[in-house]
Amino acid sequence: MSSAAARTYLTPEEYISFERKATTKHEYLKGQIMAMSGASFAHNFIMLDTATQLNIQLMGGRCQVAASDMRVKVTQTDSYFYPDIVIFCGEPISEDNNFDTLLNPTLIIEVLSPSTETYDRGRKFEEYKQIESLQEYLLVSQNQIRVEHYCHQKTEWLKREYKELNDVVLLRSIGCELRLQDIYSRTEFALSEP
Repeated sequence: MSSAAARTYLTPEEYISFERKATTKHEYLKGQIMAMSGASFAHNFIMLDTATQLNIQLMGGRCQVAASDMRVKVTQTDSYFYPDIVIFCGEPISEDNNFDTLLNPTLIIEVLSPSTETYDRGRKFEEYKQIESLQEYLLVSQNQIRVEHYCHQKTEWLKREYKELNDVVLLRSIGCELRLQDIYSRTEFALSEP
């Protein structure tokens, strides 16, 4: 849910210093900061319901869920992002002693907004692919029943799509499943499905 409206160029160190003092969130890609915009009811409901379903399944285990405020760094490119949902397994690895930038995500989930869909599917995914610990990436549409599941297999990312409310996404890296009827339960288009 980033916006290209506010842009400036900073070093990674300047960005982190700026971001830790900022009252709003910004992503950082190749020296450029991008202000994060607000989200619709559908976006928020889908994000919250997805995080809730995963949190319930992971409670007391070795994997943990963080939603929207956990910054993730792509070390190879010194880029920083705020995924809608990020899950890490084992001990979290932080960039520094502030423990506000995660280096070892296992699963990242982005809820697609009209303004960010192309970016989340393209440039941002290309950045995320460089994170060694990342095993799965989920793109969840907020305008229709559609989940794109990318799973890292050896040297490639395999894609599977889900488009029915009775579909279940198996997230092998964290030992969980997501039922589309649960994550879309509060959206108008899902409520109108027969």
